[in-house]
Amino acid sequence: MQLTLGPVLYHWSPERWRDFYYRIADEAPVETVVVGEVVCSKRAPFKQDLLPDVIERLEAAGKQVLPASLILVSLPRERRQSRELMQAEDTMVEINDLTCLASLNGRPFAVGPFVNVYNEGAASFLAECGASRICLPPELPLPAIATIAAALPQLAIEVFAFGKVPLAISARCYHARAHKLTKDNCRFVCELDPDGMPVKTLDGAGFLSVNGVQTLSHGCASLLHDIPALREAGVASLRLSPQSCDMVAVAKLFRDVADGRLDAEEGEQRLGELYPEVPFANGFLHAVPGHLRVGAGV
Repeated sequence: MQLTLGPVLYHWSPERWRDFYYRIADEAPVETVVVGEVVCSKRAPFKQDLLPDVIERLEAAGKQVLPASLILVSLPRERRQSRELMQAEDTMVEINDLTCLASLNGRPFAVGPFVNVYNEGAASFLAECGASRICLPPELPLPAIATIAAALPQLAIEVFAFGKVPLAISARCYHARAHKLTKDNCRFVCELDPDGMPVKTLDGAGFLSVNGVQTLSHGCASLLHDIPALREAGVASLRLSPQSCDMVAVAKLFRDVADGRLDAEEGEQRLGELYPEVPFANGFLHAVPGHLRVGAGV
């Protein structure tokens, strides 16, 4: 089973973002790395000049690099940027918005977890359009994943296995609103919360995380205990979504558990030490509320 590192969803400083990927290139046991700004196009200029060096470093380390599109394409400049990315020669990209299909000209592509692929019919349509791999939405239960994988064995099926779960995207910026700012004059306040801004209930319980225009879960997905079932279901790769913790160590834990060198129970205990004070969950996979933890774990 392979490992994929998803794109950084948060607004990290350019230096932190660059150094993160340099370390991933040098140390992380992942086969594929997805790069690029997928949440907010206003953040993209901070990474634009660094992106070529990051891609070169990752590819030199033997990683497959997939530049990714925005999740929500709405403005004229976003449509232009998306079109330019899709038309880049000799580059396999990951799409997160179906408007990208018109610009691919039949070239193979990957599909991110933000596209609503909920059944084998949707997956089959994307395969006919040229998709060679699909990261399924994180809310899919295991039987649905197995059905899609069995119906389309030519596709590399991937699941969201670690990280705060992406739940929604909006044209409105919650971060700016919380700081009494407008989206057009946001001052990039989302950089103040490198792991998302916590949202609590009136009783003070953790509820959600806000990342600019994106809503994420409060807890962190962890499918370490579910790796054998996912392998049996035909899953080819596990996606690790970057959080503010040691992602190289996280990747090594998933690699060791997947390869049978480490017990899942011990792996999740170590995972809790790497990313403390954040509850782990796998409810969606087991067809129960997503914030719940089913089976053994931290």
